Amino acid sequence: MRPVHRLGWAALPIALAVGLAFTGCGTPGAPLPPSLKLPDPVTDLSASRTGNQVSLTWTMPKKNTDKLLLKGNVPVRMCRKEGSGTCEPAGGQLLLAPGADGIFTEMLPQPLAAGAPRPLTYFVELTNRNGRSAGLSNDAVVLAGEAPGPVAGLTAQVRKDGITLRWTPDHAAAQEPTRTVIRLHRKLLTPPAAKPTRGPLAPPPEPVEQSLLVDSGVQSGRALDKDIRFGQVYVYRAQRVARITVDGQTLEFAGELSAPIRVEALDIFPPAVPTGLAAVATAGDSGTEPSIDLSWQPVTDPDLAGYQVYRRENGGVWQRISPAQPIVPPAFHDAQVQPGYTYRYAVSAIDQGGHESARSAETEETVPQP
Repeated sequence: MRPVHRLGWAALPIALAVGLAFTGCGTPGAPLPPSLKLPDPVTDLSASRTGNQVSLTWTMPKKNTDKLLLKGNVPVRMCRKEGSGTCEPAGGQLLLAPGADGIFTEMLPQPLAAGAPRPLTYFVELTNRNGRSAGLSNDAVVLAGEAPGPVAGLTAQVRKDGITLRWTPDHAAAQEPTRTVIRLHRKLLTPPAAKPTRGPLAPPPEPVEQSLLVDSGVQSGRALDKDIRFGQVYVYRAQRVARITVDGQTLEFAGELSAPIRVEALDIFPPAVPTGLAAVATAGDSGTEPSIDLSWQPVTDPDLAGYQVYRRENGGVWQRISPAQPIVPPAFHDAQVQPGYTYRYAVSAIDQGGHESARSAETEETVPQP
């Protein structure tokens, strides 16, 4: 019979340590699949068409599908398709840095730049160095088809109520089933003030660029831009824009921009003519002199400086009886009158630039005898 060997307490930790070395948490698990390093797909692709040129913009992702930062430039492919057809390549391949702004433009092939308006869908696809991708971007839709014709004969005229723009009407386009409108582009050439005026009554700063959509402009060939400021210089351009509705969404594409026209908005226009002039005479007595009090409706021009008051008698010439500086309130007290005389009055308005309106309708008043 073999002797039984017993382990002493001193040897027990060594035995446990040996057992843990073979059975503990250091045992390797199932192998992980290798990373394909696929860039995240683009999610903010947008597209626009002007004339026969299509422009795409998007933001490059910074990470791949494993949530790791991308390293080096990423290959980008563009494609487009009509309806449910295949996505045909558009242009060549780009190499863009992670996080960069993506920009791509192309001139439409002749078949896509002709015919009736119809949807044309663009995608971009990012690949790894082996040409594999995580899928296409979001779709961005423009309209294929013949672009609207250019706007001809654009002119501008400065008026008191704004700038009137005119162009050659396109009556044929107005009869087409596609809805065509006019878009006016306005750019401010006058540099903004270094320190804009502050305060509750100060006007907001004028935007450098604005656009105005004119629904009736195709047939009328005319539009009025009321949102201008005198003393500024503007440049206008115009283009026709075709609009159709596809699956409840309104799509549009614009024709070429017209030649620019430069407009200097000089304020050479006098204020409105005062109205409602009335005169009330007061007879003099032992303590007062005779007088005639005038009043009229205030003029609401924003650059109004005040009023001038004119008088004549017995068919004589008009003479200004108000001070050299325009009076501000719409009223005047004429104390240089005599009992029994008849006087005729008229009033004009003057703006901050010194432009004076025509005289108002006349009124007359006779000073009574005391």
